[in-house]
Amino acid sequence: MTDTTTNTSSASTPRASSGSTYSPTKRINNPTSDIDWNGLVEAAVLSKKLTADRIDSRITETETKIEAYSKMQDLLQAMQGSLKTLCGSAESLTKKDDVFSRREAYLTGSGGVNAANAVVVTADAGVDIQTYDLNILQLAKAQKIAGAPQGSNTEKLDLSGTFSLKLADREKAVEIAIDETMSLNDIARAINNENSKTGINATVVQVNDDEFTLVMTAEDTGQDIIYESVSGDDIGHSLGLTAGDGSFARELQAAQSAIIKIDGIEITRSTNSIDDVIKGVNFSIYQKTGEDESVSVEISQSLNNIKTAISGLVESYNAYREWAMTQQAVASGGGASSDATLFGDSILRSVNASVAESLSTMVGNENMAFLGLEYDENNFLVLDNDKLNEALLNDLDQIEDLLNFQYSVSNNDLGLLYRNDNMPAKMTIDIEVDEEGNVAKVLADGQEGRFEVNGTRIVGVKGTQYEGVTFVYTGDEDATIDFTSTAGMAESLFHTINEYADEDQSVLTDLAVKLQENVKSFKKDYKDEMSTVENYRLRLINLYSKYQEQISGAESTLSYLKVILDPGD
Repeated sequence: MTDTTTNTSSASTPRASSGSTYSPTKRINNPTSDIDWNGLVEAAVLSKKLTADRIDSRITETETKIEAYSKMQDLLQAMQGSLKTLCGSAESLTKKDDVFSRREAYLTGSGGVNAANAVVVTADAGVDIQTYDLNILQLAKAQKIAGAPQGSNTEKLDLSGTFSLKLADREKAVEIAIDETMSLNDIARAINNENSKTGINATVVQVNDDEFTLVMTAEDTGQDIIYESVSGDDIGHSLGLTAGDGSFARELQAAQSAIIKIDGIEITRSTNSIDDVIKGVNFSIYQKTGEDESVSVEISQSLNNIKTAISGLVESYNAYREWAMTQQAVASGGGASSDATLFGDSILRSVNASVAESLSTMVGNENMAFLGLEYDENNFLVLDNDKLNEALLNDLDQIEDLLNFQYSVSNNDLGLLYRNDNMPAKMTIDIEVDEEGNVAKVLADGQEGRFEVNGTRIVGVKGTQYEGVTFVYTGDEDATIDFTSTAGMAESLFHTINEYADEDQSVLTDLAVKLQENVKSFKKDYKDEMSTVENYRLRLINLYSKYQEQISGAESTLSYLKVILDPGD
């Protein structure tokens, strides 16, 4: 009888990868006939395995598509990131986080002033564009007080007493106790232990080998140090910090406030960092200009940041375009190339068409050519820097209108706080107020139920085309107001990409979920099919083993009969 052995592993062969070699778990061993039993089994199994192979191919194809769609989504999101720099927050008009709201201070010195050395000016996003004339008449300084020289900084001073310290702008003085064992260094350390409360630092300065002086310095400019002896020895007087009348004996530097003029108005502050004169603008002064010299401070939009943002859009679009071209590549022999996973894909075609449509947006009579943008022969974007520079210098408002969302109202009592991605180009809003001047009723193009009132806010009703839209009305009378809006090129492209590539809910996100579910289902089908194949294989092995036993027995009987019937024996 033919010997058979069985491998102890599972009867179901796991899928390794598409095209992997099928490894049986049981074979017919030591066949005694000329028949290739294992070959017969494998031929039959391979035929039976065709369904599993087709499922395996579908798994590979689906996983490859998932990877390609993921790459598409990543590239589109990168483009959306550059668009967000241009447009700012997708819905809110109050955050002022678009590149056109950023402000930069341009400084020009007159009368020999080096403006960059004299002052640093920063401005918050959205502050008024304006030019100011700045004179720096005096810098703020911190008070410094020195004591009399002492013979040692480490020997005990035999002083015992308590004094209080604070800066003039601090509410409460802090008491510091000194005992007979403390040296000059110890006293300095005791003062510094309380500097977070007092605002005063102490150092020991070595004048020469046997002279040491205690120096106290205010942390804040423009604030006097206030010292008082509380009990015991007058420590300040003993160290030469104070005179007999309690005043400081050696003032190295008096406290001094900063004095500046802005457009001729004199302003005094205790610090050299002045941020409360013009809302959203900070002046950090470092050098005097004098009365007759000044610095012109122009608060304006940041042209460099705007140009960088436009260049970033070009780079991110071209990165996507380069990848998209690989998905449309044709092999030398015809048909899709091996890398063109999404060749002929409807979603890819739709994305490309929608992106191209958004890039062709016109506002008024201008399109992307106004920015110095055009396509090359492969539909990559090319930026003419000279043309963009000219537009930035001469028509910045038109650039903003061309790229971003803009709106206008016929009554300035109505303002738009939040927008959605489907803002109407035109709309008439009728507002009715009650006897107290509060908004009571709102019609949109003559229709009720489109907006609801929440105090001074007019909020789009959920489920309508105005969901996500919020106006604010500050008037107290009935009004009919015309509203118009335009979605610029960057605004339009942002929402187009969001529809396809938003990571939470979009065409590609939903598709990825569906394809992952398909892969999971395919893998289950593959496992089930391979279990059926392996069971079929085992049945064949058992059947052919029986055949081999019967053939072996027949051959043995035949040999026996030949021996008996052989006349030579």
